Amino acid sequence: MDELKEENIKNVDVADFAEKTVVDEIKGEQEEEEEEEEEDEEALPHSEFLDIFEEGLALIVQDPLLCDLPIQVTLEEVNSQVALEYGQAMTVRVSKPDGEVMPIVVVQSATVLDLKKAICRYMELKQQREGGVKHISWKYVWRTFHLVFNGEKLEDDERKLKDYGIRNRDEVTFLKKLKKK
Repeated sequence: MDELKEENIKNVDVADFAEKTVVDEIKGEQEEEEEEEEEDEEALPHSEFLDIFEEGLALIVQDPLLCDLPIQVTLEEVNSQVALEYGQAMTVRVSKPDGEVMPIVVVQSATVLDLKKAICRYMELKQQREGGVKHISWKYVWRTFHLVFNGEKLEDDERKLKDYGIRNRDEVTFLKKLKKK
């Protein structure tokens, strides 16, 4: 009889434990669902998230190191500015035929091709911000103009800018190619 009581007590204890475990699991699942609902309620619409992000970005750009950058800055521009600060990049001033000077940032070991790509990227970003010309045919530009530094044409795309003697803040100009007869 005592054995039967002990076995019943064990069965009751196991049943109580199982019941408590199931109840705890159900409560846990309910709490998780409530947390997910709260998170969904707290989620911001995309437009509000962008506004908050742009406000934070505007604060970051007020830093003295980044103050030269536009408000609608890209990660590429921030990285370039930091590289300039650490001496890993240089600014090449590119003078257009209309007199405008573009400050183009390239790495210290940049080639002429890297400079050309940076000029293209600079112009794309400028157009996006100002809403200028929709498309520039860079194939036409490079077929029509030379880049020139100190009277020397930068014709070899694979050659490094340093090989031409170009250093930080030096000026490179666009020069119209002469037609061959």
